[in-house]
Amino acid sequence: MAARVDVLVLGAGAAGLMAAIRAGQRGRRVLVVDHASKPAEKIRISGGGRCNFTNIHAGPKAYLSQNPHFAKSALARYTPQHFIDLVDRHRIAWHEKTLGQLFCDNSATDIIRMLLDELKAAGGELRLGTEIGEIALTESGFRVGLGSEGEVQAQSLIVATGGKSIPKMGATGFAYQIAAQFGLPMVETRPGLVPLTLEPMLLERLSPLSGVSVSASVSHGKTAFREAVLFTHRGLSGPAILQISSYWREGDRITLSLEPDLDLFAALKAAKATRGKQALQTVLADHYPKRLAQHVSDVLGVDRPLADLSDKALQKAALALQSWEIVPGGSEGYRTAEVTVGGIDTRALDSRTMQARDVPGLYFVGECVDVTGWLGGYNFQWAWASGHAAGEAA
Repeated sequence: MAARVDVLVLGAGAAGLMAAIRAGQRGRRVLVVDHASKPAEKIRISGGGRCNFTNIHAGPKAYLSQNPHFAKSALARYTPQHFIDLVDRHRIAWHEKTLGQLFCDNSATDIIRMLLDELKAAGGELRLGTEIGEIALTESGFRVGLGSEGEVQAQSLIVATGGKSIPKMGATGFAYQIAAQFGLPMVETRPGLVPLTLEPMLLERLSPLSGVSVSASVSHGKTAFREAVLFTHRGLSGPAILQISSYWREGDRITLSLEPDLDLFAALKAAKATRGKQALQTVLADHYPKRLAQHVSDVLGVDRPLADLSDKALQKAALALQSWEIVPGGSEGYRTAEVTVGGIDTRALDSRTMQARDVPGLYFVGECVDVTGWLGGYNFQWAWASGHAAGEAA
């Protein structure tokens, strides 16, 4: 005879554990299963091992979705402060970095330990290394095969198995298969928060810049992010590139404004008046890494003193650095993507509970849903908020 629980959670990541904790706190009998041998591996590797566990600015504007209003309810009812309060109760030391990003002082494992302690306190059970088999709808809920462990009957089923990003951490896109089984529509998925690659000819021309990092504003249409850009041996990376990658589509161009706070044309004109004997690359190197200054000078074919250059030539140099249009060839794909953009269509879900509108008792939370946050703790906040919403209802 199949074991019985009130709530079965598939996936022991951030969203799944939060959903299980909240359901357990409500007195529900909860079982969490995961095919991995360890829980919350994405938490463990996040933030360079320090876990960027939320962002104090987390709000609907920081999320991509075909329905930008969908995330409002869950985010409003479980805010960054709620999670901070939980972290503080467990006496986990943390600090704020740039742009509202909150990190553990010590280790991401502190967050994992906190979640597991909360799950235990709520009476929830965790089974790892457990393969999930056939899922069937029954009169009383769901029947789920768990490999050699037999079947489990559950009134509610919460799917928190993530997206396709970082397959070496166990990502499979299994949630999408479950959604398809129950007739839920999908929004096309693609890698997000991912380095962009360049076509071979452009990559070869920029190869001398590999390893160079510079402050920048990177834009795609009306969307722009101001953080660092890193030139790599594959193309472009750094926070600003990762951010814009979630908006970029193949064939689109992006625009780089390097050191955007600098009025470079004015700086070059001033230098022409006072340091006219110096070469363009020498003056550029006052404001940019030397290799970048050399590259721009070489591309423009300018090796004369500033005094010999027209204002038009100086303007061209300024535009080359502050209105630099590039068409990336692609991205590094799910292998290095931090998130999956797209996913289960939010039109099929109740925004307050995360329940499938046409399948009572079935919930989808976290990355598998078509809600994708910016870089910097926003995706964890969506995991906590969506998981809490489902755990409150399941």
